[in-house]
Amino acid sequence: MCESQTLVIGDIQGCFGGLMALLEKAGFDEQRDTLLAVGDVLARGEDSHATVKYLMDLGDRFCTVLGNHDLHFLAVSQGIKKAKKSDRIDPLLKSKKLGDYVDWFRQFPLAMAVRENTTMVHAGLYPGWSPAQLLAYSDEISTVLKGSGWKTLLENMYGNGPFEWKDTLKGVQRQRFIINACTRMRFIQDQKYLDFACKHHPDDAPANLTPWFSIPNPSLCAEQRIIFGHWAALEGETGSEQITGLDTGYVWGNTLTALRLETNELISVSA
Repeated sequence: MCESQTLVIGDIQGCFGGLMALLEKAGFDEQRDTLLAVGDVLARGEDSHATVKYLMDLGDRFCTVLGNHDLHFLAVSQGIKKAKKSDRIDPLLKSKKLGDYVDWFRQFPLAMAVRENTTMVHAGLYPGWSPAQLLAYSDEISTVLKGSGWKTLLENMYGNGPFEWKDTLKGVQRQRFIINACTRMRFIQDQKYLDFACKHHPDDAPANLTPWFSIPNPSLCAEQRIIFGHWAALEGETGSEQITGLDTGYVWGNTLTALRLETNELISVSA
């Protein structure tokens, strides 16, 4: 492959071996190509430290949106929360470069435009928002995360409520909803309420829950595309060419998947 390519990769979750195998299969050239990630680049896998170091070394050839595990790592690094054994991030926390890793993660947004009419976000597009609104709300969080009040933001982000978006939301309530919708959302109850209890495949979910991508969104034009991760149980299945799920559960023994934007080709390796 002579021309440069842009790959969008699903949840890596610290699976360094899988990352390397997928990049090799895709013919990724570190000097020429660009790698984008849908978030959750660390935690649970065998080597989050090597994963983060490699991605940092790519410089401007790499960019990610923040996932729930990435934000949790930032909170743990500041003593706001304690790491779980299953997080497997101790090598990162004990590294002399921890401060560099923290500053690196803080620069990334919750959502970003990767092409004209193509938006990337970890969990999805809340049905009450347009892609433009999603990007604007992401900017609100980024401004705080990059500023002096970033630790307070992390302290206040934990919690499920509010469950419904209202334009009048302010302060902590507004910030928490934006973070939850961008990094934790799967199902919606009664067309507008976030539900965090169910993580199953939609076929196995209670009847009153609907996947966010199955709720009609008049603000999402036909030519627009959303790329997301987070929901391993889907194994990438959304039933829509407009909505592309890239978390195919590598850390759970399934596959790691990337989308080549130039050809719309999905490339996967098995765990």
